[in-house]
Amino acid sequence: MTNQVALLVAPGEHGHFEIRDQALVEPGEGQIRIRHQAIGTNFLDIYHRKGLYPLPSYPAVIGVEAAGIVEAVGSGVLEFAEGDRVAYAGPPVGAYASWRIVEAERVVKLPDAVAVKTAATSLLKGMTAYMLLEKTYPVKAGDTILVHAAAGGLGGLLVRGAKARGARVIGTVGSQEKAAAALASGADHLIVGRDADLVAEVHALTGGRGVDVAYDGIGGGMLVKTVRSVRPFGTAATIGQVGGPIPPIAVEELRPGKSLSHPSIMAWCADVARYREAAISALRAIEAGIVSQVGSEYRLDEVAAAHAEMESGRSTGSIVLLP
Repeated sequence: MTNQVALLVAPGEHGHFEIRDQALVEPGEGQIRIRHQAIGTNFLDIYHRKGLYPLPSYPAVIGVEAAGIVEAVGSGVLEFAEGDRVAYAGPPVGAYASWRIVEAERVVKLPDAVAVKTAATSLLKGMTAYMLLEKTYPVKAGDTILVHAAAGGLGGLLVRGAKARGARVIGTVGSQEKAAAALASGADHLIVGRDADLVAEVHALTGGRGVDVAYDGIGGGMLVKTVRSVRPFGTAATIGQVGGPIPPIAVEELRPGKSLSHPSIMAWCADVARYREAAISALRAIEAGIVSQVGSEYRLDEVAAAHAEMESGRSTGSIVLLP
């Protein structure tokens, strides 16, 4: 039996993946071996593939979340047994594979009601939503928030999570086709199209006040517009750059008293205690139905096509890879 992996031979475009077979490895002390049943994809994977977030060496296996079945348990592991349904997310990368050795402290058991595809596409995003909605800015009832790409995997979770906290949500989507998905997640208002006058529309919807917090995964020229959409002493969080590199922001843009945050879920998860706190919170949200909807499925050997769809902006929801 061999382990099929999607190997990134060098940073670059979709064609830099090679599908290879590797020998299975036995888990060491404190480790377990998981047979993946579903692998989640994230824009972070694209940043790793392109080298925007460089990896220590190449070739490399990327991917930061998956779910499956425990097949082997290393010495010293007491909390897991063969046959357990489990999931994991966060560093180190390496999820684009049929099997994987993972440190047991990085793994969580799946409740019976949580499907593996849901776990694989919602755990990291759910942890990110927890970090953003609880730690970056504690969203509470009565707050008004701005969520870019509200029809996407993380965007949809942010909308659902904010609504569960009693907030009012203004979402942006790239097209009318995506509007239905954002509304289904609970968005109260939508701004449609990348050419929309974001600042004017947000201020019209908030009586000139601006939003309490804005989550911007677009980057590029959108970030300064996002900052200008935030109320005085509110918070803008930059969490991605699908629209281009994150530009410098003049400190004058933060007047009066606005905060600009650049949170990283991978940095958050580097600490095991924080990781488990966020993972447990995400699983509770998933059990409550706050999940990222699966938009597309690809086989692991179709990883290049999955990345092409992610980058195209056509996808609604999350993309899952099936080993």
